[in-house]
Parts: sequence; C-alpha cells; structure tokens
Amino acid sequence: MSVETYRVVGMTCDHCVASVTEEVGEIPGVDRVEIELSSGRMNVHVAQPVARDVVEAAVVDAGYRLGADG
Repeated sequence: MSVETYRVVGMTCDHCVASVTEEVGEIPGVDRVEIELSSGRMNVHVAQPVARDVVEAAVVDAGYRLGADG
C-alpha cells in the first residue's frame, strides 16, 4: 500500500471534507482518504497507483478542485 498526497482547493467545512472523502473513496483501489481541512491536504491510501486525472475528476464531482501543487 502507498499514500498519494494532493491539495484540495475550496473546502471550507466538515461537509466539504465529507463530500470529497466520499467521492475519492469510491475510486477503485482507494482504501482510505484522510483530509486536513485547514491546509487542504488530502492523503489517499491506495493498493495500487491511481492516475491523478481520476482523483481530480472525483474531486471536481464533489465540487472542488486540486491545487497546482497537489
């Protein structure tokens, strides 16, 4: 298992975190999602690598976007 780290932009509350966690957590191969609201840091625990564009699409579906550095 490995951890992929991203930065999610636009989250302002726990509901935002829950929405992103749910969408990203539905990606095949994702075991766990941890998000720190204050920084937007998202750690995605995966059994196998997941393409950035797949993670980005899930974040966009939740109503947010990935930062340029994540």
